[in-house]
Amino acid sequence: METIRLDKLLAATGAGTRSEVKNAIRKGRVTVNGAVCKSADSKVDADKDVICLDGAPVVYTRYEYHMLYKPAGCVTAVRDARYPTVMDYISSARKKDLFPVGRLDLDTEGLLLITNDGELAHRLLAPGWHVDKTYYARVQGEVTAEDIRRFQEGIDIGEKRPTMPAELEILAAGQESEVRVTIHEGKYHQVKRMFAAIGKPVLYLKRLRMGSLTLDENLQAGGSRLLTQEETEALHSLAASDIRKGEAHE
Repeated sequence: METIRLDKLLAATGAGTRSEVKNAIRKGRVTVNGAVCKSADSKVDADKDVICLDGAPVVYTRYEYHMLYKPAGCVTAVRDARYPTVMDYISSARKKDLFPVGRLDLDTEGLLLITNDGELAHRLLAPGWHVDKTYYARVQGEVTAEDIRRFQEGIDIGEKRPTMPAELEILAAGQESEVRVTIHEGKYHQVKRMFAAIGKPVLYLKRLRMGSLTLDENLQAGGSRLLTQEETEALHSLAASDIRKGEAHE
């Protein structure tokens, strides 16, 4: 159960500013479970109570889930003194407590989840739960079948253990190669460090997928949209299954 002030709930649904919804409440335009409520600070149960404004039901959602096609040149942070942040691109946000799930480098593009669901974010990012992430990359040098084998075995990137096995697919090979790579963990700068370790530095990197969530092909760099119900449910299902995997891993 989540109780919340009536005026705060209405403002959070986009019904108006806090002062505007307070005025509507004072004028008797708001009902709670069929009864007029003129007290803005009344506590309501967001999950059970039926709140109406001018007779129309008000739909309140506790969490928001946004898919962002992160462009290069912005940082994965809520605020930054030097660069624009990914939050500057979430124009449709109603919640003020949104944050990015994980991070992409300043020059890296692609899929980023923005939400205020801290529990889901924790489950998706916890080191023991190994949510798959797929990237498209252009790298300097010719990627070979030997590189595929090395990625499958795990790459020494200077930590205590090599990376977990990763899938490397060659899309085009030459002086510059195009590849798709899927990793099963989230070490710092992992994809770039893996290619650097085989002497083929990354020139361009774009994240295509995180777990069950795939970057919408209709989004342009800097574009965002709310997740569909199916996408949200799939993420929660994945997080629940990853919890069991993580507990077994322990």
